Amino acid sequence: MTKHDEFPRIRYDEGCLAAHALNLIGDRWALLVVRELMFAPKRFQMIRAGLPGITAGVLTGRLAQLRAAGVVAHDERLGAYSLTDAGRGLLPVLEALCRWALTIPGHDPSRFISPSALMISMGVNLMPDKAAGRTALAGFDFGTEAFETRLVDGRLATELVARPDTPFVLTGNGNAMAAAIYGTAPLSLLIAKGIIGAHGNIPAAQDFVDLFRLEARPQA
Repeated sequence: MTKHDEFPRIRYDEGCLAAHALNLIGDRWALLVVRELMFAPKRFQMIRAGLPGITAGVLTGRLAQLRAAGVVAHDERLGAYSLTDAGRGLLPVLEALCRWALTIPGHDPSRFISPSALMISMGVNLMPDKAAGRTALAGFDFGTEAFETRLVDGRLATELVARPDTPFVLTGNGNAMAAAIYGTAPLSLLIAKGIIGAHGNIPAAQDFVDLFRLEARPQA
């Protein structure tokens, strides 16, 4: 049991399980640090690149807190941070927050979107009726990070890769890629305007992004 004088500190002196969780991961930036590590280990500066508003000092503190909570591990030899099993178990929490946020006005997609944030959101905003029974393999290259996303039987699985080996690859920053996935403009127009890049089977890419919609849906 966590004691009052141990790290991480007790902020909510309650027996509530939600309060216990917030004592561990409730500080500002903590869950977003977890988000940035969801697909692969990263070094300090790569984590910070996905969190442009965070200072080095705050990130150092959050990583220390998350290590103490058993959410993050640090490989001192490689200088990389990774999620533990407990940390990876927070993916449904992040997805639930995304679903809840879709029901609350005020979301501004023009603000910075990290590659990891976009990849997590795609799992939330896949339209199950359109994706059911479908299979597809997609590549996304953000320059600093690249991902392969596999759709099998209506479910997405995403992994960080060095270079996508997929029928098509879309390229751009997080915000441009979000516009391609969730916007109404066809990919051909976005490509022609230089908003995103693409190579490979573009009709297949269009068919894939048409499976996503940024909207609230009833929950089972």
